Amino acid sequence: MKVLVINAGSSSLKYQLIDMDSKNVMAKGLCERIGIDGRLTHEADGKEGKYKAEVPMKTHAEAIKAVLDILTNAEWGVIADMKEIDAVGHRVVHGGEYFADSVVITEKVLKAIEDCVPLAPLHNPPNLIGIHACQDVMGPNVPMVAVFDTAFHQTMPQSHYMYAIPYEYYEKYKIRRYGFHGTSHRYVSQQAAEMLGRPIEDLKIITCHLGNGSSITAIDRGKSIDTSMGFTPLDGLPMGTRSGNIDPAIIEFLCEHEHKNAAEVIEILNKKSGMQGISGVSSDFRDLDNAIDEGNKRAILAKDMFNISVKKIIGSYIAEMGGVDAIVFTAGVGENDRSVRWDICEHLEYLGVKIDPEKNKYRGRQMDISIDWARVRVLVIPTNEELVIAQDTERLVSEAQ
Repeated sequence: MKVLVINAGSSSLKYQLIDMDSKNVMAKGLCERIGIDGRLTHEADGKEGKYKAEVPMKTHAEAIKAVLDILTNAEWGVIADMKEIDAVGHRVVHGGEYFADSVVITEKVLKAIEDCVPLAPLHNPPNLIGIHACQDVMGPNVPMVAVFDTAFHQTMPQSHYMYAIPYEYYEKYKIRRYGFHGTSHRYVSQQAAEMLGRPIEDLKIITCHLGNGSSITAIDRGKSIDTSMGFTPLDGLPMGTRSGNIDPAIIEFLCEHEHKNAAEVIEILNKKSGMQGISGVSSDFRDLDNAIDEGNKRAILAKDMFNISVKKIIGSYIAEMGGVDAIVFTAGVGENDRSVRWDICEHLEYLGVKIDPEKNKYRGRQMDISIDWARVRVLVIPTNEELVIAQDTERLVSEAQ
């Protein structure tokens, strides 16, 4: 089965075509500046370099058509005809309480995704646009599946996902902790169990998805029981441009003293805070490292704040689960920033956590970086959300046939 994976944003669209028999990524790429002028970047298995072109894309439907055109292109294509695509898997950010698993897309499913728009106004609308665009271009006979960022966290007990605000707001508006990056947390926890050679049902795992957006999840016997992101992805750790946890009263204080409304302050907390706001340098950890090498004190402060925040959450999850068998680092920062991994795990020896400094030198490789005697294994596992989306799509489409 060949599965096309689509991740649609407001003005962009990422894609991968995966051959599920071999798990080979046949092609991948990115459509950018949709609605402005349009830009396509494409990579094909077996071809050197990247294909880049300015392609008019006034709508997501035109972007989907551009993807299908390049996939069947005589020089850069990897299939002869669009009919070779057996199914499409769509990343959908928010499934609310409707979905605890991926689902084949129907009109009822589309209505539920639309009902979740107030919970994810920046993410669900473009996800819906991507689904409709694929349906318009590919027709009704190509099965499509929705894979939700929030679904994996639907196993959290109510005591873990509720906020201590009047209960009526949960009943009226479904204000609660949802969590995100669920596809990534699910994938790396399964890979961790394979690396350890033990059933995931016997393990307590803490997965750290650390990148421009970051979240940590406590996974007890294969199920998410707590996670750091909350009602929105703004909650939890300080991130590239997001503040993470703050005293809620700060919002009112800034409104009064900066003469801004709540939406403007939330915009600041989402896009001008975190590593960017503290360092004044960049939201990119690589830029922070360069600034740190030059002695920039605010860059040092930003990374220290990030690392201690991760350490605090790891500690709380160990207490919550009554122990831990493995701590997993994934995503751009988790996979590649050895200083982050070292600083987070430092002083955790009393819990059985100790990184081998030689093993920790490697970047972007799946490996156990623990010292030999460590009771708790520290693992680096590159995430592969697209493969999870493709696997769920293959499973559900096969079951429906």
